[in-house]
Amino acid sequence: MSPAALAVLIVLGPLLLAGGFVLGRRTARPERTSDVGTPVEHATFETLHTASLAAPPLRAGLTEESARRAAPRLRSLLGTDALCLTDRDGVLAWDGRGEHHAAHARERVEGLLASGRGTAFRATCDDLDCPLRWAVAAPLTVDHRVLGTLIAYAPRESAVLARAAGEVARWVSVQLELAELDRSRTRLIEAEIKALRAQISPHFIFNSLAAIASFVRTDPERARELLLEFADFTRYSFRRHGEFTTLADELHSIDQYLALVRARFGQRLSVTLQIAPEVLPVALPFLCLQPLVENAVKHGLEGAVTTSRITISALDAGAEAEVVIEDDGVGMDPERLRRILRGEGDASTGIGLLNVDERLRQVYGDAYGLVIETGIGAGTKITVRVPKYRAGVHGT
Repeated sequence: MSPAALAVLIVLGPLLLAGGFVLGRRTARPERTSDVGTPVEHATFETLHTASLAAPPLRAGLTEESARRAAPRLRSLLGTDALCLTDRDGVLAWDGRGEHHAAHARERVEGLLASGRGTAFRATCDDLDCPLRWAVAAPLTVDHRVLGTLIAYAPRESAVLARAAGEVARWVSVQLELAELDRSRTRLIEAEIKALRAQISPHFIFNSLAAIASFVRTDPERARELLLEFADFTRYSFRRHGEFTTLADELHSIDQYLALVRARFGQRLSVTLQIAPEVLPVALPFLCLQPLVENAVKHGLEGAVTTSRITISALDAGAEAEVVIEDDGVGMDPERLRRILRGEGDASTGIGLLNVDERLRQVYGDAYGLVIETGIGAGTKITVRVPKYRAGVHGT
């Protein structure tokens, strides 16, 4: 089951339970008529709306900042007098009255952090005017690890609050687990980019430097220009920030790569570019086109006795940008291609194709994997489609 589906299933139960708790508190006293609908509909709407406001901070993980931003929403969700969020080391945030109780909150949940079982306790203090006399604590867990606690404070013991606090803590735990999945996904993408960087052939680097060296005496100015192209290409390929880039930056890096290839092969390589200016700002995964162009160069020049032709087009396709990379080279057996995209190729074959295909699917969904048309002796055509706008995808 996907993380989103898991969140939906787990969210509804605790939220509606909390909504019932809030409704019980609010219908106990008169309240002005709402345009939202019946009291039950009104309470449900308020509960879901409050939860939707609490979720984004929690998706950053359990930190002081996320706890500070989420605590008021969670207290509103429970309708309690005070709420405290802790991690395993101490209090992260307090919201509501009686903040002097925060000094002892961490020690009151010591047993909970060890056992993972919720607990209730008397919230005693010397302030006679303090309304907080009872508290219930529930664990915040991810993968069966207790990361912290949610503590709800009230004037008196309440079985309904105890149960509602437990359910809301489970909902918070789901948000924290999704945050961990986001971090795992980011680490995976970073590892895949590192794999792509490692794939940049040492032969390409050596051959590029050799080609540059060949112009040092005969054409020093061109040698200088190629050296700058080489420096910019490697700087872009090995940058350390951002998992996304813009189509403009990716195509610029490809142009530098092709300049270095043409310096070596001269007239044997013919490249045609067809770029629609309106798609240049579109964001897409970093280094997702360069491996495809490298694949086209490799297969285009393989066995070529005259000229290899490569066409790169980036066109506006409504809500999407469509990039097509086509060569007239030796092509590939379709069955071999299917094995590569299933991850069954050998370590030296098709790493770039598989890597790019998997990253596109992770970011945009299975409908956006590579579309590859090829055959032995028929060249290769690779089509990449990316949405022009997608939440969380921003070029850097």
